[in-house]
Amino acid sequence: MRIMEFNHAFNLESGAHRGQNVIWIRFDYSPEGNRYMRQIKARWSSSQKSWWTPDNRHYRELFSMPLPSIGKEALAKIHPVNLPAFQKLEDTLRLKAYSSSTLRTYCNEFAQLLHTIGAFPVNDLSPEKLRSYLLYCMKECGLSENLMHSRLNALKFYFEQVLGREKFFADIPRPKKPVLLPKVLSKEEVARLFGVVENHKHRLMLQLCYGMGLRVSEIVALKIDHINSRRMQVLLAGAKGKKDRYVPLPQTALEQLRAYYRAYLPKEYLFEGQYGGAYAVRSVQAVFKKAMRRAGIHKEVGIHTLRHSYATHLHEYGTDITLIQKLLGHNNLKTTLLYTHVSQKSIAAVASPLDRMK
Repeated sequence: MRIMEFNHAFNLESGAHRGQNVIWIRFDYSPEGNRYMRQIKARWSSSQKSWWTPDNRHYRELFSMPLPSIGKEALAKIHPVNLPAFQKLEDTLRLKAYSSSTLRTYCNEFAQLLHTIGAFPVNDLSPEKLRSYLLYCMKECGLSENLMHSRLNALKFYFEQVLGREKFFADIPRPKKPVLLPKVLSKEEVARLFGVVENHKHRLMLQLCYGMGLRVSEIVALKIDHINSRRMQVLLAGAKGKKDRYVPLPQTALEQLRAYYRAYLPKEYLFEGQYGGAYAVRSVQAVFKKAMRRAGIHKEVGIHTLRHSYATHLHEYGTDITLIQKLLGHNNLKTTLLYTHVSQKSIAAVASPLDRMK
């Protein structure tokens, strides 16, 4: 691939360097090009006589390079006879502008099928053979109901959306999903969590995740110009489902935001990584896990529990459930109603028959 920056052409190539995946940036020497390399925090390899950057989401987006759908090892396990089918699935997902996470999930699930059938052409699979494959996934591979739904969605997309075989899965049943209630932290636990985080940047990340009910993908995508302190609103642009929504900015976070900005001077994203650009999702997750350990909260939960806690606590404070739905960006009210089963607003008012006995 080639990009143009400062009127200079660069050749980009994926590769490896010192045990990590990198993007090599090769170009004819020019002072202007070297200045640009330093600006984007690229590094120079004396042995390769080339500039390089880590091969991550930030640099792939900067260079307009596509995000990899599956790893090279997984791709190598697909028989050549089915590689065109895999490429067609990937191309269709990109043309339909599916999110990068959905693209990777569908490609990985489809690759599992292709690996299993080997040299058998995937387009020759009948509904009966697909039923047998799905039974194999459940019985032999032990896939959970949620993973089975994910695999079914990927296969259904290929046969119905890519090949145009309508109702190809009409006679293939879906496993019933378990109804799992969201796990939440108490208000005291949330306060204790914030109290053990000494790093200002890390603490503010967690506070905004809870204070605005954000997904981890939304906190890392938050840009400086999305924050409107006059209206006390924050724009979540292109959130899940490619939908924009506004959420209220917590009053208590305003001064902390201003102090954070003066200390860190972010350029585009509110929280930026070591090499600029958006902070990595895994890094935010690691911040949460570390804070949980330091706070002595021994619950098997991830950072998404801050969003669950936000919704549950809003309901306990008396916020209308339809407003909570809007703030969370849920399409279906049934999804939001799950929080009413966790909230203590109604449960706490119920007296057990045991307590009424004299």
